Amino acid sequence: MGELTGQVALVAGGTRGGGRGIAVELGAAGATVYVTGRSSAAGRSGLDRPETIEETAARVTAAGGTGVPVRVDHGEPDEVRALADRIAAERDGRLDVLVNCVWGGDPLTDWEHPLWEQDLGTGLRLLRQAVETHVITSRFALPLLVARRRGLVVEVTDGNTARYRGSFFYDLAKSAVIRLAFAQAAELRPHGVAAVAVTPGFLRSEAVLDHFGVTEDTWRDAVARDPHFAYSESPAYLGRAVAALAADPNIMDKSGRALATWGLYREYGFTDADGTRPDFAAHWAEALVDEYRPLGDPL
Repeated sequence: MGELTGQVALVAGGTRGGGRGIAVELGAAGATVYVTGRSSAAGRSGLDRPETIEETAARVTAAGGTGVPVRVDHGEPDEVRALADRIAAERDGRLDVLVNCVWGGDPLTDWEHPLWEQDLGTGLRLLRQAVETHVITSRFALPLLVARRRGLVVEVTDGNTARYRGSFFYDLAKSAVIRLAFAQAAELRPHGVAAVAVTPGFLRSEAVLDHFGVTEDTWRDAVARDPHFAYSESPAYLGRAVAALAADPNIMDKSGRALATWGLYREYGFTDADGTRPDFAAHWAEALVDEYRPLGDPL
C-alpha cells in the first residue's frame, strides 16, 4: 500500500503540466485525488489545449490511486464553494492535501515590454488567474483541513528566491504565490496544518514539449537546439516531491518555506521518471548565473 493510501487530495489546476504530474504521483502513493480545472471532455478552456481533467484523473487511477475529475473555474467563488462541499459530502469531511497549481498565464505574459508599455487589462487578468484563484480555493478548502487539525497546503510557483523573473506581472504572480504559502503557514500552524511553496526547475510541460517539437520520449532531441534543456525535468519529478512532502510526518518543520525539487530530491531520495535526478539550480550556478545576475539574486 502507498504512503498516502486513504488520504484525500485536491489538485486545483491538475489538467496538465506540474498539476498533472502532482496529481498522478499523489495517486501513485495511494491517494484519492480530485482533479480540477476548466479543460474537460465537455469543452476546452481559453488556452485551447487538448489535455483534460478526465485524462489526468484516469492517469491517477492507473497509477494506483482514485482520480475524480471535477470541472471548476477557480476564479468563480460559487464553483469552488460547491467543490469543497462536494468533497466534504463524498469523503466524510476529509481533505488531507490541497495543491494550488492554477496558472494558465503563459499567453498573458509579456516578456518583451516593461510595465509602463504593457497592456494593463492583460496584466491584471494574469494576476486574477494566477493569484486570486489560489486565494479563492484556499478560502473554501482550508476549513476541511483545519477541522481535522492536520494536512498540507502546497502553492506551486516558479523559483524560490527574490530574483526578478523577467516580466513584471509574471514576477508579481510567482512571488505572491510564495507569500501566500508563508501567510497560510502562519495562520494554519495553531491548527496543525502545514503550508509550503514548491518550485520545479526547467519543467517539461506539454506546452514546452510542443514548443520544441518533441515528446516526453524524444525530448533529448531538443537539447541540440537548447543545451539547457538537458537539465530539464518531467512533471513527475515535481509530483514526487509533493508526494514526499505529503507523506512526511514532520512536515510542520518545513511549514512556511519555499522549497524546490533540486533540494527535496536530496532529502527524500526520489528520482525523475527516467531514474535521473535533475538539479537545475546546480546547472544555473555553473552556466547561467552570470547571464542573469543583472536581474537580481540567482535561482
